[in-house]
Amino acid sequence: MPVDILLTVVATSVIQSIFGVGVLLFGTPLLLLLGYDFVDALGVLLPVSIAISALQFLRHYEDVDTGFYKNVLIYSIPLVVLFLVVVTTVKINISLVIGPLLIFVALKNFSTVIDRALQSVVKYERIYLMAMGLVHGMSNLGGSMLTVIIYSKHYPKNKTRVTAAASYATVALCQLATLLFIGSEFTVSFADKISFIQVAVVMFLLTEEMLYNGIDNEKYSKIFAMFLFASGILLIAKSL
Repeated sequence: MPVDILLTVVATSVIQSIFGVGVLLFGTPLLLLLGYDFVDALGVLLPVSIAISALQFLRHYEDVDTGFYKNVLIYSIPLVVLFLVVVTTVKINISLVIGPLLIFVALKNFSTVIDRALQSVVKYERIYLMAMGLVHGMSNLGGSMLTVIIYSKHYPKNKTRVTAAASYATVALCQLATLLFIGSEFTVSFADKISFIQVAVVMFLLTEEMLYNGIDNEKYSKIFAMFLFASGILLIAKSL
């Protein structure tokens, strides 16, 4: 089992266990920096992400914002599939766009001007979700945009996480199905992938009991803002 992938899975699983996203958002650039190609990164991270999201969904499925989830299915999924196919031949770096956006959103609690600006953007939900699908299909960084729009809705913490998890799991399933359909080849063995899923499940269970359950709604909102800010900084740094 590759140790570098194992450490990446452990770290990103903790993040996704708390926020509903993270394995793809952070794991993809990390594995690319470690020398793995985009398809191999997806082949490892997609099943891990799906496993964690499925557990989160099972914990709080009744809290899913079904209206938002349906919009993700209609407006994001087709573009995710389309641009995942395209990205095998065209490489576009959009981290320098997404990074500042995350930092901007993270500061909304400290500025009424930023909060109003954010609300004016995300109210065009269908257009936003289409843009998210395009971004995620090309870069696997659509989770950052998903957190932006979900954070803007001021949900309680369980609804925030499970809505993100349900949306993210569905997107990941469609990505994995697309890769299998187009006949993508993976160098990481199937046995290793199963082991990574098992590690991710253990990390979720530990994080759920030791961290997530002890965070109230107010603290969660603040921590989520810090998560967005850190995500923005890391995406910008990766692009420089």
